[in-house]
Amino acid sequence: MTAKAQSPQPLNETQLMLLRLFSRQVNSGDMEAIRNMLLGYYEKMLHKEVENVINEKGITRDDFEKVLSKQQRTK
Repeated sequence: MTAKAQSPQPLNETQLMLLRLFSRQVNSGDMEAIRNMLLGYYEKMLHKEVENVINEKGITRDDFEKVLSKQQRTK
């Protein structure tokens, strides 16, 4: 049996913008700085989303402490 090759999904607007931006040569130092900037951006977005969920669900520090203090099962 042969596996069907999956057709690639089209690029979204952000991916296209980044491809246009990087159509020129970028040195490794710049690439690392850009990578860190993007990671920082997504980290901030993740923190905001976690905060929103915590607030929506009314989770408290005590709730976290209870979960952390439970004995964890291992396999």
